Amino acid sequence: MNNRLLSAILFGLVIVAAALSAFHAHVTGNAERLQRFVSPGKLSAAHAFLEQECATCHTPMHGVEATKCIVCHANNEPLLKRQPTAFHANIGSCAGCHLEHRGVSIRPVAMDHIALARIGLDALSASAPDTESRLEAERIRHWLRDRPGGLSQLDRTLHCRTCHATKDRHAGLFGADCSQCHLTTQWTISGYRHPSASSRDCAQCHQAPPSHYMEHFRMVSQRVTGEGQAQVNECYLCHQTTTWNDIKQVGWYKHH
Repeated sequence: MNNRLLSAILFGLVIVAAALSAFHAHVTGNAERLQRFVSPGKLSAAHAFLEQECATCHTPMHGVEATKCIVCHANNEPLLKRQPTAFHANIGSCAGCHLEHRGVSIRPVAMDHIALARIGLDALSASAPDTESRLEAERIRHWLRDRPGGLSQLDRTLHCRTCHATKDRHAGLFGADCSQCHLTTQWTISGYRHPSASSRDCAQCHQAPPSHYMEHFRMVSQRVTGEGQAQVNECYLCHQTTTWNDIKQVGWYKHH
């Protein structure tokens, strides 16, 4: 190899090294800008401290894995000891219901009732072959296949009161089958019409708040409405069917 060729090779290596150095400096100097470019959005407030620590949750080529979630949340005793959320102890998938990168003010929860029902069926099927649990899971699957819409009815297999008993505004008067009226996508009932505004049977569905059973009822409620002789179960004397704060002859009333 002559000196001219050797010099050319060395010169080329110097150029490559300089280019790589410049590229590294550019990437390092613009790392934050590049991070914003590839990020799908801001993390929720609960996970905001991990904004620059992608590897804490993400695994290259695999995405978010439940094992990384469990590292932080396995010892969440308030979650695991509360009856409505205790099922998390046996869940092996987190990303199906918990979604991030949607903004600081949005809770990272998107409840998927169908996914929850599938988890329950899988748990039943994992039992010993001859147990009642496995037979029950198979019975539910056959029932779903025979119904119009197939798996779109999967959420009907859930026992709503298991999670929502503490939120039952009907105080158990309407039974335990919430799906007769409510959907898993929303609690409001399409087409529901409140009874006539002249109805006097309000107490059949509505229980008065604790304040109505205290001195507050006589000192404030009766005076504001001008109904000094009203009884607690005579809701219709003071309230209208639009909203509880819409008081007859007073209008929208805010006590506090």
